[in-house]
Amino acid sequence: MGIKNVKYQSKALRLKWLWKYSNDDHSLWKRVIGAKYEAEDDDQGSDYTIRVSLWRSIRALWEEVKLNSKGWNFNFGRQPNDWEVMRVVEFLNTVGNFKGLRAQKDVLRWKGGSKGIFKVGAAYRLEQKHGVFSKLDACTFVLNVYNGGNILSIVTDSSAHATHVAGIAAAFHPEEPLLNGVAPGAQIVSCKIGDSRLGSMETGTGLTRALIAAVEHKCDLINMSYGEPTLLPDYGRFVDLVNEVVNKHRLIFVSSAGNNGPALTTVGAPGGTSSSIIGVGAYVSPAMAAGAHLLVEPPTEGLEYTWSSRGPTDDGDLGVCISAPGGAVAPVPTWTLQRRMLMNGTSMASPSACGGVALIVSAMKVEGIPVSPYSVRKALENTSIPVGASPEEKLTAGQGLMQVDKAYEYMQKVQNLPCVWYQVNIKQAGITSKPTSSATSRGIYLREPLYCHQSTEWTVEIAPKFHEDANNLDQLVPFEECIELHSTGETVVRAPDYLLLTHNGRSFSIVVDPTTLSDGLHFYEVYGIDSKAPWRGPLFRIPVTITKPSVVTSRPPVISFQGISFVPGQIERRFIEVPFGATWVEATMRTYGFDTARRFFIDTVQLSPLQRPIKWESVATFSSPSSKSFTFRVEGGQTMELAVAQFWSSGIGSHETTVVDFEIAFRGINISKEEIVLDGSEAPVRINTEALLSTEKLVPSAVLDKIRVPYRPVDCKLHALSADRDKLPSGKQILALTLTYKFKLEDDAELKPQIPLLNNRIYDNKFESQFYMISDRVHSMGDVYPNFAKLPKGEYTLQLYLRHDNVQYLEKMKQLVLFIERKLEEKDIVRLNFYSQPDGPLTGDGSFNSSDLVPGMKEAFYVGPPAKDKLPKNSREGSVLFGPMLYEEGKGRQKSPASYQISYFVPPIKLDEDQGKSSSDTKSVSERLEEEVRDAKIKVLASLNQGTDEERAEWKKLSQSLKAEYPKYTPLLAKILEGVLSRSNIEDKIHHFTEVITAADEVVASIDRDELAKYCALRSDPEDEATEKMKKKMETTRDQLTEALYQKGLALAELEAKGGSTADKAESQVALESDVQSDMFEENFKELKKWADLKSSKYGILSVLRERHHERLGTALKVLNDMIQDDGNPPKKKFYDLKLSLLDQIGWSHLVVYEKQWMQVRFPSSLPLF
Repeated sequence: MGIKNVKYQSKALRLKWLWKYSNDDHSLWKRVIGAKYEAEDDDQGSDYTIRVSLWRSIRALWEEVKLNSKGWNFNFGRQPNDWEVMRVVEFLNTVGNFKGLRAQKDVLRWKGGSKGIFKVGAAYRLEQKHGVFSKLDACTFVLNVYNGGNILSIVTDSSAHATHVAGIAAAFHPEEPLLNGVAPGAQIVSCKIGDSRLGSMETGTGLTRALIAAVEHKCDLINMSYGEPTLLPDYGRFVDLVNEVVNKHRLIFVSSAGNNGPALTTVGAPGGTSSSIIGVGAYVSPAMAAGAHLLVEPPTEGLEYTWSSRGPTDDGDLGVCISAPGGAVAPVPTWTLQRRMLMNGTSMASPSACGGVALIVSAMKVEGIPVSPYSVRKALENTSIPVGASPEEKLTAGQGLMQVDKAYEYMQKVQNLPCVWYQVNIKQAGITSKPTSSATSRGIYLREPLYCHQSTEWTVEIAPKFHEDANNLDQLVPFEECIELHSTGETVVRAPDYLLLTHNGRSFSIVVDPTTLSDGLHFYEVYGIDSKAPWRGPLFRIPVTITKPSVVTSRPPVISFQGISFVPGQIERRFIEVPFGATWVEATMRTYGFDTARRFFIDTVQLSPLQRPIKWESVATFSSPSSKSFTFRVEGGQTMELAVAQFWSSGIGSHETTVVDFEIAFRGINISKEEIVLDGSEAPVRINTEALLSTEKLVPSAVLDKIRVPYRPVDCKLHALSADRDKLPSGKQILALTLTYKFKLEDDAELKPQIPLLNNRIYDNKFESQFYMISDRVHSMGDVYPNFAKLPKGEYTLQLYLRHDNVQYLEKMKQLVLFIERKLEEKDIVRLNFYSQPDGPLTGDGSFNSSDLVPGMKEAFYVGPPAKDKLPKNSREGSVLFGPMLYEEGKGRQKSPASYQISYFVPPIKLDEDQGKSSSDTKSVSERLEEEVRDAKIKVLASLNQGTDEERAEWKKLSQSLKAEYPKYTPLLAKILEGVLSRSNIEDKIHHFTEVITAADEVVASIDRDELAKYCALRSDPEDEATEKMKKKMETTRDQLTEALYQKGLALAELEAKGGSTADKAESQVALESDVQSDMFEENFKELKKWADLKSSKYGILSVLRERHHERLGTALKVLNDMIQDDGNPPKKKFYDLKLSLLDQIGWSHLVVYEKQWMQVRFPSSLPLF
């Protein structure tokens, strides 16, 4: 409610008191009040005069509480949103059945907020009450009220995922303890970050509000079973906020590492890439395999799930911190029609770990041990049990499987030690460039060939970080640790023996020499041990990952791996230096030696600076020994990991090993330009090609199949958001910038908005949030990952919503350029031509089709710009046409997967045809001048407004003058009809429709329909310019005729509906020349049928009106329903308005009520909130 007025506050408090009086049935205070002031047994009050002023003022409000003869009267502060309509209807039905206050308790309760102040928004937060929409859907929801009562938030599931996750962490079944979660009964604050409008995709707004809520509710832990790929590790707006929450407010943040394994460097953000977050991998034990996955013969040892993401991160950090069980049979929502369900993923491992941490924290609080995310994380890492025997397994499982009991024992021992996080920053000594993309890294990752064949020196800075509330004198100044440095591979990674560390930090050098290592994966750690308390385990770890690639020396370049034996869960990694000049791969996998089906994951990964990992993946099932082929793109000169894994549960029970041969053939044509840009001129672009590896067939092809049109905002609004859920823990207020763009579609189109600055980055983005909506009503919405949506022709508004607490950032975005990217229809796709001569595009000579490229020889050709007359219509200046360009064929004449983008900038449009008359034009100068003057006058008429009576009078005066001057000029008469139709706020409807009929008749009379019919029956020569010009003119005339007949039909139908008599029509100058009155509507309908398809969505409405005209209401309703269902575009509101009218006329009142309820859903009065 947000009560601020003292008068209203007093009234509300008295109503609250009166409500309580009506519901407390047997309380002593009620009996005293009743005995003193009220009549006996009269809960609803007596009629005699009340002499006590306080009680009189309270009792005076009784009529506003009890149900009177007029029923309830509700005034809503706004129109309900589309998702609220049915709930409002149910609410009104419920209240309508309410018979007044009785001697039983009502479901409503008024509670005080945390400070004793009444707030509507406090209800769910305090009582944690929830509801179900209906027994039919069994969908649970909760309500929250924000912004002083102006925003009602209805929260419900996007999927069963969150309930399952919560159940793993904290399900509590006292009667069936086996069904309990890891921390039974732990209190959960559920923060929904997945937007149901986006299919449960998380948004920046949801993420930020969740962090704010976690701090506001004084949570101890955060679990987040979400994540996405990232461009930069440990970077972005959300990561900055997480760092603040962890470092300042001491929340322990646990998150899933991702499900993109088994290749290395596949951990997702934020769980696997952020230093402040405990990233969790997914582990499966033999007991889980037997009990949850129902395997006949489970594995003998626990292992990571095959799909669990692996480290290291792009900057060398371990990526996965610890592992936890990654599958569970856990609770799911009731609407799934079952109580529990098996799900697996790191989404399940994260709450398993978080529940274990909750047990530790709970015990720490009981014992009075200070809780710090720094010390808890160290306890988890240093007490975990390793998964697998090799050091490289740490990239898969982190430090190992978490142990709750041992971690708690560790916390008991270190409770009096300072809570410190040892931040690691690494740079390569002596040079500024390095193999990772960020300024500093958190580990050493030697992946590319250059760094794997030489010794390198690295400078490591260890910077102790204390919580923000740490005392300088008591904690920082006394801090001093004598640390022993150890290396797990001293022959490869060398470090000093000791380090004296104070709170100011210290640097030292590490030398890495991989020159003697064999090809493949190698993992080492440099770690620091407290020399005075070695039982603490490593205080910090510096991961060193080396992937030394094999070199392909054969020509043509082919590499084979023969006779690799696999058992369930086994992963084989091969690292290959991709030869320079290779752009794609043909790979063949052969399997043999088994008799039951086998399932394999095949992944390849390459890393490039400031780019997400280049990942290709496939899942292949071999039902019997056979071979499969694959093609995928690669980048030459960089290391490629090939990871082949037999799925962890595939082949269990069969004691046969699977034998695999894997062959990789590198293909490719080296080109001089990876992205070709045609600048809009007539000049072609030359492309140099060369086959560096083997003979290749050069067969270029290029199409422009999409268009991108730039737009600037037409409006921008910057405002501060409400403080109740958009104020950061630091106290900063979040601001919102809403940018409005306008665009028009001449035809139906499939499109999506593109914002190059912001798209495709959610966690690695310094902007907090982005969201867009396309509407004349809501047609499409999205955020960082825009999707194509099919829109009908029309005018549209796109609103883009950006959030940040820095007003300067938002100010810079006020003129943000947005592109509307549209797929071209097949008929509009432009196919480019290639030439062996620079003048080829003009002369048409020297066409280039194909060539055989021999290694060591270069070939050049030209790609010509598209012909201007082949450009798609409505390709305005500044637009960009683009599409794929390929250079070679693959197997079976299939195109290779190595494609490149080619773009064409649309130049300024050519001069208007009327402005550049050729010498062959037979019209005289005076005739052409007269036409120019006439067209200019018509443009002026079309530009006039008719908003007021004076403006309408001016328009009418000019239109009559022009009609007198050009009485039979069809374009003028069509513009006059258009002007009559554009009027709004019309009072005399009958007169208006009569004007429409008159204007339409004038358009029809100006057209020689016999001549038009003859022309439409003829075939024209598309090569003849004069014929094409005449064709365009006649098509325009036909469109003007059909529009006039259509509008006349609508006006006649409206006149009939308004009940206008024949006399009325005569007075309005609608001529009836025959003594026998003809059916004007029927005549008009038959004429329109000659020129247009009356089954189309535009003209079909006249068919409905005709059926109603003949009182065939059922047929009219069927025709209308067919139009609504068959139309490929979203039906217009006028269709449903007509449907309501027909249903009402038929007398089906129950359907009228139903359809009216759904009108708010289909056509909401306002856009939904961002």
